[in-house]
Amino acid sequence: MRKIGISVLFCLLSITAGAQDEFVFTPQWTAQAQFAGYYVAEAKGFYREAGVKVRIEHPSATTPAMTRLRNNRCQATTLQLCQAMEIVDGGIPLVNILQTSMNNAMVIVSARGKDPLTQKGARVGIWSVGFGQLAICMSIKDHLNYQWVRFAQNVNLFVSGALDATLAMSYNEYYQLVQAGIEMTDKNVYRFCEHGYNVQEDGVYMTRDYYERHREQARKFAAASRKGWEWAVQHPDEALEIVMQRVNKDRIATNRVLQQLMLKEVLRLQVDRESGKREFRLRPDMVKLASRLMLDNMMLSREVTYEELIEH
Repeated sequence: MRKIGISVLFCLLSITAGAQDEFVFTPQWTAQAQFAGYYVAEAKGFYREAGVKVRIEHPSATTPAMTRLRNNRCQATTLQLCQAMEIVDGGIPLVNILQTSMNNAMVIVSARGKDPLTQKGARVGIWSVGFGQLAICMSIKDHLNYQWVRFAQNVNLFVSGALDATLAMSYNEYYQLVQAGIEMTDKNVYRFCEHGYNVQEDGVYMTRDYYERHREQARKFAAASRKGWEWAVQHPDEALEIVMQRVNKDRIATNRVLQQLMLKEVLRLQVDRESGKREFRLRPDMVKLASRLMLDNMMLSREVTYEELIEH
């Protein structure tokens, strides 16, 4: 009886240890090529080779990624830099363990070929889950007084004519609009990266408390994820196949052409404009720019510094 008891206890301890060792990663949105590098790292065994047991779980409509992180239902998530700064300012210390975006992807697309900067008081679509901090800063700075209309995940409001303009990501909604027949020109598309708002976007974040207790695990996950992205650059067609497998598994309403365009644009945005390299690092100057813009427009209560966001 004693031997059986010890065996059962050993099994229970092993199961508990396995559950504790599992690293749950939640991207900030549903399955798409925006997260290709992580799917690749999982499919090609890079996480396993690094010694990290990773499970990728996407958020739901009722439980967004940051809520999952706060409630310890995942260990890391992707956030745009401006989002992360708002969260840190709100009292939740975060650590950036991997930066994938080196350039800003946000644009404003106006209807009927109009220049977004001439449409004062326009009804402009903005994501209900956030991401629009820089657009709000621009609207205030240029006295545009936009009326923000929140949308969930598609461009139907704009295409139907209910909006004068809409925010879009150059790797996502931009191509949805192209597929819907909207004409894109230099006149009706405002690219934030070309007007003093080139602030980095996607990075991988975890709470500082978790990071301090699991530094090695965090570094292994980051290194394997970077390897996934670098593999995707070298094998874009195979990476797309891996993305489509995930998209189909999750029953996401999209199409192969859109995901191929998204992957190409996401990979382009990973190349730093100045160095011409994939640096996978948070840039101090972009943190400072984002903090200043958001402070000037009362979106932060204090400066959030580069040192607060990086590993120590």
